[in-house]
Amino acid sequence: MNQKIHKSSSPRVKVIQKIYGFLMNPDVEIEYPKSQYKKYIKDVVSGTLERIDLIEETVIKHLNKDIDLKKTDKLLKIILFSAVFEFLFKHNTPKNVIIHEYVKASEFFLEKAQINYLNAVLDKLSKLIRNH
Repeated sequence: MNQKIHKSSSPRVKVIQKIYGFLMNPDVEIEYPKSQYKKYIKDVVSGTLERIDLIEETVIKHLNKDIDLKKTDKLLKIILFSAVFEFLFKHNTPKNVIIHEYVKASEFFLEKAQINYLNAVLDKLSKLIRNH
């Protein structure tokens, strides 16, 4: 029980929730309550949303044989795009930390098979994006 509470308060869970909420209700302003991670959450949410086309192009370029974004579950896509944003723009965060944190956060939203798929896709993407 305690672990569930901890997971839901992780900054990456908040990122996923904020982006999902915005995509469901684009007319509602995203609110960022006071927290030690407020700046980080705001940076990743606004950065992901502002650069969504670039992120999508990056995913398609590197994973065109591995993923069909039109058929991909919305939450899986949000998690994937948020992680790609961090690979591209949060250079101080090691790629393994990004992968681990998003995989951990995805346990709150996705089924085991989707989580394993996400882990494999993020691992592949991180090597392609961060090594160039």
